[in-house]
Amino acid sequence: MAIRFEGKVAIVTGAGGGLGRAHALEFAARGAKVVVNDLGGAVDGTGGNSQAAEAVVSQIKGAGGTAIANGASVTDDAGVTHLVKQTMDAFGRIDVLIANAGILRDKSFGKMELKDFEAVMAVHLMGTVKPCKAVWQIMRDQQYGRIVVTTSSTGLYGNFGQTNYGAAKASLIGFMNSLKLEGARDNIKVNAICPVAGTRMTENIMPPNMLEMLKPEYVTPAVVYLASDDVPTGVILTAGAGVFAAARIEETEGVNLGHKATADDVAANFAEIADFSAAKHYFQGSEQSEKFFARLQDPPIIG
Repeated sequence: MAIRFEGKVAIVTGAGGGLGRAHALEFAARGAKVVVNDLGGAVDGTGGNSQAAEAVVSQIKGAGGTAIANGASVTDDAGVTHLVKQTMDAFGRIDVLIANAGILRDKSFGKMELKDFEAVMAVHLMGTVKPCKAVWQIMRDQQYGRIVVTTSSTGLYGNFGQTNYGAAKASLIGFMNSLKLEGARDNIKVNAICPVAGTRMTENIMPPNMLEMLKPEYVTPAVVYLASDDVPTGVILTAGAGVFAAARIEETEGVNLGHKATADDVAANFAEIADFSAAKHYFQGSEQSEKFFARLQDPPIIG
């Protein structure tokens, strides 16, 4: 059965272009009423106007869909409050939040100014947290909500010149992992998309043939799935160029060295400590604690 969103309302942040635009168009095509949020600023977050968001709304309406535009910055408390109020006034509910808005200020860490680190953290982390917080009680009252945060391979694995972006994107995984637990009893599912796409953020570093292969709309099927009724929660789904994969954090079984273990003992046993052949993924932090207590039942190697 096709995934549909009739009767549902989706907010997509950063939806004036690139990934967000592709997401907004597809949600509308599948029956959702869509709120197209975009500050309309430059890649580094400066400036702003409503033209990009209005253009996407016009395209959705031209195709027979329903949409409204919003130009708030996701880092601005009053703006986010207005975004949610505007949505509720227009449609009366909020079912889906796609937290997509982002900026780049790339530079090697030694040359990066702290203001550029803080700006990227503000948009990616707090620009996700603030809209999530604003819709949270609405979704709880409805006993339904789907939230998709946007991480990155830089956050999962690193990339030269992107310490700010990597820190911000990795932080969203920690945010998702706790929020999924808090939302479970109220049927709020929280997942993460890790896109591989050619957008204006990457157009200067990718050749034209690669940009063509990595169109933003090739990521969107994963996002739509992550916002659907029957999706799991706490998933990191990577997508690009029609290829889809899942990522997760794993931990080894570990070794009980004993209370007398020294740093030298850790070094001597590191190969076994870091043996991922039987590694596990934990759904919540308490499972790690349970593993540690289980290892304590093993005879200590050192004593």
